[in-house]
Amino acid sequence: MALPTLAVHEIADAILGCVCSALDETAAQIDDYPGCPCRACVVPGTPAWDGCADPCTGDVGGQLTVSTVRLYPSRNFPEQDTNIQGVRGCTPPPVTAVEYLVTLLRCAPLPNANGCPPTCDEQAEAARIVHIDSTVIMNALLCCLPGTSSSRRGRKFVLGPSRIVGPEGGCVGVEQRVTVALPGCGCPSEGVML
Repeated sequence: MALPTLAVHEIADAILGCVCSALDETAAQIDDYPGCPCRACVVPGTPAWDGCADPCTGDVGGQLTVSTVRLYPSRNFPEQDTNIQGVRGCTPPPVTAVEYLVTLLRCAPLPNANGCPPTCDEQAEAARIVHIDSTVIMNALLCCLPGTSSSRRGRKFVLGPSRIVGPEGGCVGVEQRVTVALPGCGCPSEGVML
């Protein structure tokens, strides 16, 4: 089955909204936790690390992005289909697997004006926030993604590894991969392509 035209972007947007909402809910429960950054976007390709310190006129600084890493056909999700296509007309696999990358960057502690490294307390606070971020992102995906499908069984997905990134360029954060199964629809020649 062919993939509906807007499906990839709609799921990316749903992931962004879900994670941002979960970050804000966590900020309401945990003291000194910043919540969702004001810079929260679905981005094309690899996210640029250019917004981790942007306080956006007094709002929460940092950068939350959702990007699409790759799409591939799958007959046995999450495995990639390697069957030859085009032999029998329009016979795409029943699922398109889409790998997304959720990236959340925050300011990293920097050396002071004298060139002294950040204190252990500053490092510990940055680590605390990154650890909370990684847990919130993982929990948000586990709780929200099943509800993004009209299927009675919910949406199929595989949560990939979570990785702490940085510090680099004054930023530190977390990357979380998730692969989502998107069902198809009829072939374009059948007149039901969305």
